[in-house]
Amino acid sequence: MKNRLFLFILLSFSLSTLLAQNESLSLSGTWQFKEDPGDRGISEMWYNSDLKDKITLPGSMNTNGKGNPVTVNTPWVGSMWNRTWYESPSYAKYRHPEDTKVVFWLSPDKYYSGAAWYQKKVVIPADWKHKEILFTMERCHWETTLWVDGKQIGSENSLSTPHRYVLSFLTPGEHTFTLRVDNRIKDINPGPDAHSVSDNTQSNWNGVVGEIMLEARPKAYISSVRIVPVVKEKKILAEIQIENADKKVLKGAVNLRACLRSDASQTLPVISQNCELGKGKNIIQVSYAMGDNPRLWDEFAPYLYTLHVQLDTKSGKDEMEEQFGMRELSTKGTQIAINGRPVFFRGTLECCIFPETGFPPTDEAEWERIMKTCRAHGLNHLRFHSWCPPEAAFNVADRLGFYFYVECGAWAQVGSGKPIDRFVMDESERIVQEYANHPSFCLFSYGNEPSGDGHEKYLTDFVKHWKAKDRRFLCTTAAGWPAIPENDWHCYYSSPAPRIQAWGEGIGSIINATKPGSNYDWTSRISATHPVISHEIGQWCVYPDLKERSQYTGVLKAKNFDIFEDRLRENGLLPLADSFLFASGKLQALCYKADIEAALRTKGFGGFQLLDLHDFPGQGTALVGVLNPFWRSKGYVTSQEFSEFCNEVVPLARMDRFILNSGEALEASIEIAQYSADDLSNAKTTWKLTSMDGGLVDSGSFFTATIPTGTLTKVGELHKKLETQVPVQYLLEVSVGNYKNHWHVWVYPETREESAEVKIATVLDKEALDVLDKGGKVLLTPQFGNLRNEGKDSVVVGFSSIFWNTLWTNGQAPHTLGILCDPSHPALSLFPTAYHSDYQWQDAMSHCQAIPLKRLGDDIKPIVRIIDDWFTARSFGMVVEMKVGKGKLLMCSADLTTEMEKRPEARQLANSLLHYMKSDAFNPSQVVTVEAIKGLYK
Repeated sequence: MKNRLFLFILLSFSLSTLLAQNESLSLSGTWQFKEDPGDRGISEMWYNSDLKDKITLPGSMNTNGKGNPVTVNTPWVGSMWNRTWYESPSYAKYRHPEDTKVVFWLSPDKYYSGAAWYQKKVVIPADWKHKEILFTMERCHWETTLWVDGKQIGSENSLSTPHRYVLSFLTPGEHTFTLRVDNRIKDINPGPDAHSVSDNTQSNWNGVVGEIMLEARPKAYISSVRIVPVVKEKKILAEIQIENADKKVLKGAVNLRACLRSDASQTLPVISQNCELGKGKNIIQVSYAMGDNPRLWDEFAPYLYTLHVQLDTKSGKDEMEEQFGMRELSTKGTQIAINGRPVFFRGTLECCIFPETGFPPTDEAEWERIMKTCRAHGLNHLRFHSWCPPEAAFNVADRLGFYFYVECGAWAQVGSGKPIDRFVMDESERIVQEYANHPSFCLFSYGNEPSGDGHEKYLTDFVKHWKAKDRRFLCTTAAGWPAIPENDWHCYYSSPAPRIQAWGEGIGSIINATKPGSNYDWTSRISATHPVISHEIGQWCVYPDLKERSQYTGVLKAKNFDIFEDRLRENGLLPLADSFLFASGKLQALCYKADIEAALRTKGFGGFQLLDLHDFPGQGTALVGVLNPFWRSKGYVTSQEFSEFCNEVVPLARMDRFILNSGEALEASIEIAQYSADDLSNAKTTWKLTSMDGGLVDSGSFFTATIPTGTLTKVGELHKKLETQVPVQYLLEVSVGNYKNHWHVWVYPETREESAEVKIATVLDKEALDVLDKGGKVLLTPQFGNLRNEGKDSVVVGFSSIFWNTLWTNGQAPHTLGILCDPSHPALSLFPTAYHSDYQWQDAMSHCQAIPLKRLGDDIKPIVRIIDDWFTARSFGMVVEMKVGKGKLLMCSADLTTEMEKRPEARQLANSLLHYMKSDAFNPSQVVTVEAIKGLYK
């Protein structure tokens, strides 16, 4: 009898699924349309008239070619921190009304801000009579108001969740749906730079995307199911919300069944609970046992269940399915744990960057591509900066085991009682109801970097509210600050911040001002009481990839890249565009490696969020990704190379110095950052030191009984004395299992090149001029600070890549993107190098002023070039050879005379240059005048 009942309920489930599939009507397709720039539609009752234009939904005005041309007067949504594009003569031609090209973000084909009207004739099927009809639009931008047959139904304004309207009154036959969509910021201001609305990234679009559909439901229907996993008790608590639109109390039953999605045979029993439904909203709570051995969900084993819920009343059967995972989030000291195991959140931001459409994808295929790309680069986490993704993103993250940090669409002033305060709370309720069943929904806050006099109290109340109401996720105030005691965790931008470059640090940051090494971490910079995930680390720029423009086939175009190309062409540097990209890209990758490894070297750290794995096209053009805005490689670092230092297991080497004198010992503390699924038992960690041609110098190994997961473990010490008669660059590689990592180490002899044949001078004084007049050789190496640095040639040189970008930071230093050279040039024969910056160049770049080559003459080609910011694309050099009168001069703008006993890299660079100058190969042909050289000095 029990088996028959079970079979009957299963058949009922199957039948109701078929019915549910049949009782929906897609409204995708052609709609009538009319723009309303003058806000006349309501007063002129456009909802009672036939709109004449046409548009396709899902879509936006821009994907349909609607709107106005971009001009200098376009009312962008986004802060303008710098007015240069609007005011500088150098951008005048890009402000032309016939061909406007903005420099600060991608350019939409068309732009529209205001109300637009959409209209469609809809035929309601005859068998929908006496049904509850629900109208759902998955993602709207922004405020919608609906009229049906001229009757106003209501308005919705969520930026994050579907807009839903209940149309109980609809009868079979034809009806006219008229929808007004308004994308303006009005009384509710989430902040012009919030990625839910801003032109910095997705664009301030007007339209409706995703599912647009009508559903027919019984008079008593399931409106939502909230699922709370209780892992320790091997059960879930299901809170089922039922709407009863009947005029009387209904009796019925709720049936529940869970099944493992990856194995349909693992179906758990059906349980049934009788219910009595009053008019309106009803809440039914059910405890459901998940069996003796429920499969848990995490990044390594993302087991998913589906909960089928069926409501049976005399008004009919209704069904809902919800996907969930058995996982428990908690904190363990200063770490976040999932199912009791500490996790290191290796994340990147997603700032709603989708140039093809200008709005987020609602299909799973694109989200799967994005998350698999992130996983290939060693990440397990995405932070959605001031916005919330659609359902498809959560579905994919659930399936792949990705951890999401979701925000309420705001980057705003809060806490002063303005409408944004109420909106954020309402939006948080909508987001949690819509998406929090997803196990990937792990972290939650109001949004980004709040401001306003009352923001701390307001956000404290926000955190308290959600901690009291829902513990399925961990809550914090905001990304950045404030770090209040009530937070479950901090998304941290403290002072000093746990990152190697903070806003405003310039060339005083760790990577620019500290001798190259890897013996620093953030232990002293993090909370002793809360897990900390560092906020927006990285922000390291790379030169624009001009070839990337061919990928912009959608509604947003990289016209800013046209400007950057013009700058290169005007300065005669366009042929070097690809070289600049690859050289600066190698430096960018080095900077990200330093940032990420410092986080991994910090025991008890919660994780990091990169800004960014892919480019941020707005805020002045922040080319901070090793991937472009389409999540595609730029070619200078592979995902395999990136994941060496960013992964679930990363071998680490703590070294005080990467640069040694001959006879000194290479000393490294070998550690393993271990956050894989299990402990590593009987682990063998190997190291080897090789020359750059692959020859083995030495090797060794350490055996460890257990390298536990969830922490940082020291496995051994490396001590190797290194002696050499010639300058050497070594490769230190450390591996454990299938994971490896590497670092470059340089060893230089302490000898100094004889300079009798060459006059070394810091200024072009009489003595130096006499040498040149006699046909002699001069190495000119100015003391740091003695060259002019003013006007159009003003530049601050640093070792690191540019931070964020100079336009949006009002010129924060450094302004350069490393060096470019030919490593086979004889001037560098005793200074082992690649074509790009590595740590052996840090000393030179930090003691250097750039030589503006145009002051020396047209088409002057340096031996070592300094790559300028792409906004100005000036031709700069560090090492330049020239013929001056009868003599030969080599100028190195890195100071090679001050405190040389403390600077082995400077000593070796000087040795290499002198060795070259003494050889027959030193025969410069570029003619430069004495006056031009003297003009470089103050």
